[in-house]
Amino acid sequence: MITALIGFAFVLGLAFIGVPLAFALILVGAGGFAYLRGLDPALSMLSQQVVDVSANYGLSVLPMFILMGLFVFRAKLSEDLYQCAHSWLGHRKGGLAHATVASCAVFGAVSGSSVATCATMSKVAIPPMLRLGYSPTVSSGAVASAGVLAALIPPSVPLIVYGLLTETDIRKLFIATIVPGLLLALLFILSLVVTVAIKPSLGPTAERVPVRERLRLMNGLWGLLVLFVIVLGGMYSGIFTVTECAAIGAIGALAIALARRRLSLDGFVECMVDTARTTAMIFVILFGALTFANFVSLTGMTFDLVMLIENMNLSVTGVLIAIAVIYLILGAIMESMGLLVLTAPIFLAVVANMGVDPVWFGIFVVILIELGMLSPPVGMNVFTVKAVCPEIPIRAIFVGTIPYVVATIVLVGLVIAFPHIITTPLQWFS
Repeated sequence: MITALIGFAFVLGLAFIGVPLAFALILVGAGGFAYLRGLDPALSMLSQQVVDVSANYGLSVLPMFILMGLFVFRAKLSEDLYQCAHSWLGHRKGGLAHATVASCAVFGAVSGSSVATCATMSKVAIPPMLRLGYSPTVSSGAVASAGVLAALIPPSVPLIVYGLLTETDIRKLFIATIVPGLLLALLFILSLVVTVAIKPSLGPTAERVPVRERLRLMNGLWGLLVLFVIVLGGMYSGIFTVTECAAIGAIGALAIALARRRLSLDGFVECMVDTARTTAMIFVILFGALTFANFVSLTGMTFDLVMLIENMNLSVTGVLIAIAVIYLILGAIMESMGLLVLTAPIFLAVVANMGVDPVWFGIFVVILIELGMLSPPVGMNVFTVKAVCPEIPIRAIFVGTIPYVVATIVLVGLVIAFPHIITTPLQWFS
């Protein structure tokens, strides 16, 4: 176990001095394996991991869902989506912030990435909110926080990575997000209602849009609705596999972008290049994560952790709370994807021995790592909004996320206290 802890220390040290996490994992994982078993076995293991990951058919789901999100972005559906939500909710107290949360939830359902959702909706939602009189704190905090919803609404990139790392059924993971995702969206809206009730000046109202205009704006979303129904409906019903849904989604998003005449040849090429770049980045992280996991497994750390927890006589709830605290601490200093690949397989091995469902644990972990996207000093979602809107102070964005952080912590407590929130939908679609 000491050897594994030294390996973790080396990985964190390399990451903090600027070495990309993927390469830090590969270096320490292969180096540690060579120290324990020799150089030739280490090189053989490393090459085998690269071949196995590259030839994994299930991994084709990643580039397809990423490509789908990029085509949807190119079709400018995010702008139409926000205008529609604005027309229905903008005349209410804090209505524009509610529209932002709703738009982020829907856009997250086709992008799968909280960072991508934040970057897109920052351009779309923050300027009109500022023009209407919303404070920079409220407007930026709403976008940064609502981006978290993308990880809890399929197709979620973190859930896909978790499924691949832990060999958990991705379709079941997607099904299990139904209630937690909707519940978090409702908690976010409730936090807005409470915030505006305490200080009404934070939620100015826009002019009421005529019903006819609202219906006209909804006509622009038919393509997104059809895509949503086909992809998620086909997957939940079992008509398509997750991989087939990803391919159908990408083709459908391309058809929508072409039908709306918003995708040029140059735009198509840029989408393909961005997809290749993002996929390559995730693949290298997976190479590193699996290499490092083999090293950790060789040290016997997982077995030692299981025995340590058993000797402490902690309940399952006690162990989960301890894991949640660890994620809250590490999430404040580590990027979410790196934290996921570094810890999820190890913690799963510990809790699985106590009878915790891997699907339930996957949702639990993703909620916690996404909470780290809002926590200082790293807070990737916060820095994404800052990059798009440099005029807003970073402190104002962090302050704006506080009500949503509290809402997310409430959700963590609810899924621990009532695990059926996650497991019941699995019975609906089994």
